[in-house]
Amino acid sequence: MPQFKVALLQMKADGNNQAANLAKGEDFCRRAAAQGADLALFPEMWNVGYTSTLPAGEDFDVLRHPARWPEEIQRKAAALRLEEVWQGLAVARDGGFVAHFQALAKELDMAIAITYLEQWDGAPRNSVSIIDRRGQMLLTYAKVHTCDFAADEAALTPGDEFPVCQLETAGGPLQVGAMICYDREFLESARILMLKGAEIILTPNACEMEPHRLGQLRARADENMLGVAMANYARPRWGHSVAYDPVIYDKQGARDTLVIEAGESEGIYLAIFEMDQIRDYRRREVWGNAFRKPRRYGPLTAPGIEEPFTRVTAAGDPYDPSKR
Repeated sequence: MPQFKVALLQMKADGNNQAANLAKGEDFCRRAAAQGADLALFPEMWNVGYTSTLPAGEDFDVLRHPARWPEEIQRKAAALRLEEVWQGLAVARDGGFVAHFQALAKELDMAIAITYLEQWDGAPRNSVSIIDRRGQMLLTYAKVHTCDFAADEAALTPGDEFPVCQLETAGGPLQVGAMICYDREFLESARILMLKGAEIILTPNACEMEPHRLGQLRARADENMLGVAMANYARPRWGHSVAYDPVIYDKQGARDTLVIEAGESEGIYLAIFEMDQIRDYRRREVWGNAFRKPRRYGPLTAPGIEEPFTRVTAAGDPYDPSKR
């Protein structure tokens, strides 16, 4: 398989106007297909433009360290009804919004990674579905590391696994997985995907992207010897949709890893991964899973939280990660 081309769809959403977002998403997919993309990647929760029903500009952080829990924050959090944050905005995985992009993928002969607020038992989920070029849904991943410190994501159901699928492209098959936005802050997300065989990680995003966050994605690609592609919203201080490849060299022979980085404007940014080179690199170099010592990693799965990382919920109770 010589190349895998991912179109990073960096767009501005029309708030949570789902009809407008669907139409714009289709237009960008058609343009991506015309550029020869194998897959089009959406930013996070595209059907609602990552826009909840919370009033704009309000500080709705609902988790704080006990020492940073002033009375006015406690009153505001106590009055917030989390079950109403996304009310009426979630769509079904087998509903019309996702089905529209399944039909579009088949028409365009191009895979699509579509993101949406997914209906779920109880609170909805922040999900991405990978649809192949025949319109078949290969996997649906729900964000595991929901931003529980913020009211909008505290009102979501987290995912419980990091699946990987085999994606058939015109150039051949490859293994693809996904992580969403805040997932990239935890190196375990990408590491699990690598251990499950992922060669490319797709990362829908919705936040500011400054150098240290871009550096996280660069590090995830390097330490796991795989490609990472991220699509973000077009906004001031956001944007910077980016892709990294573990085996790119600059003109001086130094390893660079940057495939492409967007600015902050709308556009389709084509990330081209040289899969034969990546696979050869994974067979001969020493990172990834070659010399890990997993018997020493027990504390990574311990659920306890110690100072200075203790937090309290909107109800004033200690935050318990085992319940999320």
